Amino acid sequence: MQSGLYVALSSQIALERRLTTIADNVANAGTVGFRATEVKFNDLVDGVGKDSVSFVSTGDSYLSTKVGPLRQTGNAFDFAVQGDAWFGIETPQGQVVTRDGRFQMIETGELLTLEGYPVLDAGGAPIQLDPNAGAPVAGRDGTLRQNGNLVAGIGLFRFDPGPEFVRFGNSGIVPERAPEPIVDDPRVGVVQGFVEDSNVNPVMEMTRLIMVQRAFENAAAVIRDTESAFDQGIRTLGGSG
Repeated sequence: MQSGLYVALSSQIALERRLTTIADNVANAGTVGFRATEVKFNDLVDGVGKDSVSFVSTGDSYLSTKVGPLRQTGNAFDFAVQGDAWFGIETPQGQVVTRDGRFQMIETGELLTLEGYPVLDAGGAPIQLDPNAGAPVAGRDGTLRQNGNLVAGIGLFRFDPGPEFVRFGNSGIVPERAPEPIVDDPRVGVVQGFVEDSNVNPVMEMTRLIMVQRAFENAAAVIRDTESAFDQGIRTLGGSG
């Protein structure tokens, strides 16, 4: 009887974590460059043979690799990544990678994110443009030209987010180690005048939310029934004395 209670409790802990990640995904369904959080659960077996009991782990979070849809904006300072790569930006927490390519050029010519963080080139240095030469024209490899002259290049980086990754803002990820700059890889590139929307499917996530909520309620019912059985058993044993 106690095993059933512990199994139900472990299930509730796992389901609560899944509820949290799904709610976060739904909240960021409209966030540019957002990658959904998924959770992987494993069975934890206690005991051997017929006396073994299977519990559920608390789960390991991982970043969804599904690419979000590209949306055309026509803004020369909007960029989207094609392929397995990320933009690099400089923040108070060090270098952060992001798929949010909504940038701006300030009056000094620096290329910044909408939040004011410098956009980095492949060498990890902030990008400096000519403030008097207008909007740049980007090549697929990320090179930036103004009036036909090569002035800079948007850095593309590859990294492994791993489990228990750390987010920065809504769409940024803080890498555990320095991300690897990508050079001369035809599988990745930059598209100007587009942004990558969130890869969250709101309808699918809401369906999952409902299913997980029902499962959580079922686990709670099992716990209530088990506790009721315990109370009944205690009363019965107490009365027999």
